Amino acid sequence: MLNWRRDPDYEQRMLHLDQQMLHFEQRKMQHEWRMKQLENEILRVRSESEQIEKETKRLRQENARYRQLRAKEKAWRTSVEEFFSQPECSSTPQAPTEPDSKPSSP
Repeated sequence: MLNWRRDPDYEQRMLHLDQQMLHFEQRKMQHEWRMKQLENEILRVRSESEQIEKETKRLRQENARYRQLRAKEKAWRTSVEEFFSQPECSSTPQAPTEPDSKPSSP
């Protein structure tokens, strides 16, 4: 027959191992939860980044449109200034002539 003696610390060690396993399982769950948080944060940041890129593109297009409008306005102003700076344009109005008037006869 076997000579077997019960280990007096066996139950204590098993309890300690169970507690360690529980502790590791809790830490694993905490890490998984934190990973989910980080994944959600990554998705949020990507979404914000896409929105910023869209807004940047829109603003660049708007700026280009404003540059075109400013160029047109500048060309228009230059044209108007050139027109009014010509010598035949005088600031004194000419006497109006009546369309139905006939030359006077002697």
